[in-house]
Amino acid sequence: MERDRLGVVLVAVAVVGLALVAASGAMAPSQEVTTENETATLVGIQGGGLGYHEHGSVQRVDQRGQQVWEIADADSYFDVTGLENDTVMAGFMDSGYTDCGPYASPCTHTGFRILDPDAEDPVTFEYSYPVRTRGNSETHDVERLPSGEFLVSDMEHERIYTVDRNGTETWEWRASSFYDAPEDPTRTDWLHINDVDNLGDDRYLVSVRNANQIVVVERGEGVVDVINEDRTDADDDDCPGLEDTDGDGDIRCGDSGLFDKQHNPQWLAENAILVADSGNDRIVELHRNGSDGEWFVAWGVNEANGLAFKWPRDADRLANGNTLVTDSRNKRVVEIDENGSVVWSTTFEYIPYEAERLPEGETVGGQVYNPEQGDVDLESESGVPVLTPLLTLLRSGYPLPFWVSEWHLLVALLSLGAFGGGVGLLVFDRLTGGSDEEHSSREDSG
Repeated sequence: MERDRLGVVLVAVAVVGLALVAASGAMAPSQEVTTENETATLVGIQGGGLGYHEHGSVQRVDQRGQQVWEIADADSYFDVTGLENDTVMAGFMDSGYTDCGPYASPCTHTGFRILDPDAEDPVTFEYSYPVRTRGNSETHDVERLPSGEFLVSDMEHERIYTVDRNGTETWEWRASSFYDAPEDPTRTDWLHINDVDNLGDDRYLVSVRNANQIVVVERGEGVVDVINEDRTDADDDDCPGLEDTDGDGDIRCGDSGLFDKQHNPQWLAENAILVADSGNDRIVELHRNGSDGEWFVAWGVNEANGLAFKWPRDADRLANGNTLVTDSRNKRVVEIDENGSVVWSTTFEYIPYEAERLPEGETVGGQVYNPEQGDVDLESESGVPVLTPLLTLLRSGYPLPFWVSEWHLLVALLSLGAFGGGVGLLVFDRLTGGSDEEHSSREDSG
């Protein structure tokens, strides 16, 4: 009978625990905030599943967060840019190609497409090439230059390059000319170059994610400026995976406290830049100190509408002075003002990579926050051992609600364990209880 009572208690505890999880979800603040403005937003959806490589799409949503149209014909889409006649340019990755070069067929291609949502076949132009793996080899960003060429970031070979409409590459900068390079960059996630912006005058802003650095590359000169420059050997541990291949005792690695594994930086002014600080789960505006050239956090935000950012990968300073944030692992895009208040927000079924407000798009140059303020102390959550990686893994494979946190996961796991244990005890008691009682009765009568 003791087993029976314990089984009932465990099942009751499990029910209460799961009810608390469900109740917290019901009380979570809505992440849908609408406006009356006639705005539209383009969103590149990287997808779901392991590595976010399923159900990729490009979507246009209106000011109410409602989908106007969707093109879902690739494993993943990334950067999106609105062009003339409502066409869209987008970086992508897709599998199933037979033109595979040195790799076995079928294989994966990455590159960029121009899409027309009104056409029977929405892909009106594609430039792509085969890559070794589906993960960490994608083209995350592409821009169209005034010359008509396309400026592209390439994680497979860790470079930026330009290509014309005929598919002829016209220029490239390889990161191996500046960083310690492995023997074959295609066999490892080396630098993860994930963004390139045209600053004008043949100068390009390049996000070197795994080095925690943003560099300015000038044609004919190479790297002419480094944001988060490596000034000491002490920062080398901030860049796991990078190696001292030239044997000089140092690697180029920026301080992860300034930004860590960043995405999609935006050049606001000569000494101001907006960064999606993904590894620190925050958005920061960095300013350069005029006296020593050091960069510091002048403004930042790490949550919106009561929900902490999880791996944000894009931040655009809009013409109205607000900031549009793609909060990837929370599956939402939010517009916040300088105080961090949400003025617009919408959620998605799968992981968004990048968003662009129409018609302005991401600009070079924008409103600078706190021009006279000093360094801002913005704490970042460190995560919970075991639970945070497990939750990240689950989010990659399943469309979990945005409000599920590490503690929800812990309570759910403990509740399920209690439920299983309680049911097991009850079944075991039913199977053995009768014979035990009969044996006890014979002993009493003897």
